[in-house]
Amino acid sequence: MNQLSKLLPLANIVVDSQASDKSAALDIAAALFSAASAIDREKIRASLAAREKLGSTGLGLGVAIPHGRVRGLKQAMAAIIRLAVPVDFEAPDGRPVGLLVALLVPENATQEHLEVLSELAQMLSDRELRVGLMTESTAAGVRSRVCAWEPIRPAA
Repeated sequence: MNQLSKLLPLANIVVDSQASDKSAALDIAAALFSAASAIDREKIRASLAAREKLGSTGLGLGVAIPHGRVRGLKQAMAAIIRLAVPVDFEAPDGRPVGLLVALLVPENATQEHLEVLSELAQMLSDRELRVGLMTESTAAGVRSRVCAWEPIRPAA
């Protein structure tokens, strides 16, 4: 089982969001995380925005991984937001982003944060999975694809 599937409830998957720009997409992620955690939406939004100021979380190939740390959060959480119309995310390849895999972690979860981000990068490098996430018609279908994906683990 991959780490993302443990952090991604069905309620945190939005298919074909009408967000019209990067800011609106981050607002949707903050709203999902706030509803799932009871942490103030603006506090979460500020964390995501602060990370974007350090450099875009756009990876390229139409994908971004906005992420942040929040004091008071008990465990890491994830959300997937697919945009009906891709938006500029300042990705290195210049392509607009249509798929966001957002991550929120407790303020002091450094190692966990890095491990999840590393696995997300591997997951989103899988062309078949990435295309499936971008085309799947339902939130349940998106979650099913995420849960079925297995990371490549180094030999012990």
